[in-house]
Amino acid sequence: MLLLSYYSVPTISKNSVTLALGLVILCLTASASRAGDGFVDFNFYPELMEVNTDSVYTVNAFVKLPARLSYFSLTNFNNADPSKELSDRFTYYTEQNLRWAMREDLPLDLTVQHNLRSGSENDRLRLGVRWRLNSTSAWKEFFESMHLSYSINFHMLQLDHEDAYVWQMEHVFRKTFPNLSDRLYLAGFVDHTFNQNLPNSYPAAPIVGEAQMGYCLTEGLHLITEYRVNQYRRANTINLAFGVQYVYEW
Repeated sequence: MLLLSYYSVPTISKNSVTLALGLVILCLTASASRAGDGFVDFNFYPELMEVNTDSVYTVNAFVKLPARLSYFSLTNFNNADPSKELSDRFTYYTEQNLRWAMREDLPLDLTVQHNLRSGSENDRLRLGVRWRLNSTSAWKEFFESMHLSYSINFHMLQLDHEDAYVWQMEHVFRKTFPNLSDRLYLAGFVDHTFNQNLPNSYPAAPIVGEAQMGYCLTEGLHLITEYRVNQYRRANTINLAFGVQYVYEW
């Protein structure tokens, strides 16, 4: 009943409330957290090679909360059709995630994700389970030897305008290369969505993914390049972006 009531309120109000809650959580905990408990990074991409109507600015934020909770958000600002007026030239997409580690000795988290984007009647809520494979005891030594972290989030329940049996697997990874350089990293994600009612011209289970290669110039400042895949675009599913990133950690 609460979910039905929530999804009946106006889209602008929902977006404002959720984004505000995310900022409040981040700001309240940043000053009180111990070192290593959170970060926020700002990514600017002045150069897009294939698709101009793609993300030009991205903000990611993470913070550890009490009681085995953690918060993560991703917000993309995209170029829209350049022929439109300035006020309509940018769109946004954001994911607000709250995770709860089931036990200290288990690599499993219960998760809730809220997707918000430009437009109306297109928000979504996902509930699922996240498996941190690099924290799994049988494989922990292997992942440590590879300097790799990897998790899969099974978004099994999706509440939105789509059919109830639509679900998603979200893969997230990060790898460092200490044998080459302590300044180099590769990180990204792959979202793999199943059972959508899509036209025949689309893949049966489309993916959206990004792989970001970064090189640290100085503390907090990185040169970055991103390889992007979006199979919901019917032309130019591949894009390449170049830019800079600033990271603030606490």
